Parts: sequence; C-alpha cells; structure tokens
Amino acid sequence: MSHPVPKNQYGQEIKQLGQAEPRGDHAGTPRPGAAPAPRPGAAPGVGAPGGAPDTNAPYGYDPFGRPYSDKSKIVAGALSIVLGPLGIGRFYTGHNRMAVCQLITLGGLGVWSLFDGILMIVSNGKTDAEGRVLRG
Repeated sequence: MSHPVPKNQYGQEIKQLGQAEPRGDHAGTPRPGAAPAPRPGAAPGVGAPGGAPDTNAPYGYDPFGRPYSDKSKIVAGALSIVLGPLGIGRFYTGHNRMAVCQLITLGGLGVWSLFDGILMIVSNGKTDAEGRVLRG
C-alpha cells in the first residue's frame, strides 16, 4: 500500500527530505519535463529538436550563450578601416548615432575609425545595435 503524496495549497507535490529526483534511463538523460540540451556539433540556428531554427538566434550562440548577429566582424572592421571617416562600419552594425559622430568628425581625423576597425576585427565581444555578438 502506497502512502499518499503530500501536496501544497496549490496542489503541487511536496518533495520529502531524502527523496531522489526523477532521472532518465542513464546518466546524462534529462529528467522528464526538462528542456532539451543543445546538440553538440549542431548546425548554426538549429537548437530545437527536429531541426527547427531558433528564432532568437538564427546564427547560433557563442560559447558564452550570447546569440550571434547576422553581421560579420571582419566586414565591419574592414569598412571601418577603409571608409571609417564616413562612419560606414558603424552604420553597418546599426550604431547610427556613433556613425553620425564619426561622419561629423571624419572618424576622429582617421584615428578613431582606424582603432575602431582594428578592435572590431581582433575583439570577440563586439556587438551589433541589437546586442548580438558579431560573427567571424
């Protein structure tokens, strides 16, 4: 005869001290109701079971879990170096206010835009205007 499971005021089961969490068939199998883990080596944007694209990050996630942008850091850096006094690299990433400032100051007489372009290429944390990490 099994004992009745105690429930709280909302009808949810109360876990008893020393009671084990439900587990899968073997170690590494998620508990029932747990979110599926991302598949190692999955194509970018494939985060859901069955290969459905992840609408929050169509280009996948970086190692820190931040979504990738549709913009490339190599393209953004090259545009900043070559056309930096016009603010084109910042217009490309969606930072329009900063791009206008570069346009007005001619990219800080070329110095600001040169450093900006180099940092875009070598840095791994630069983001677009929506806060997504630049790919590359």
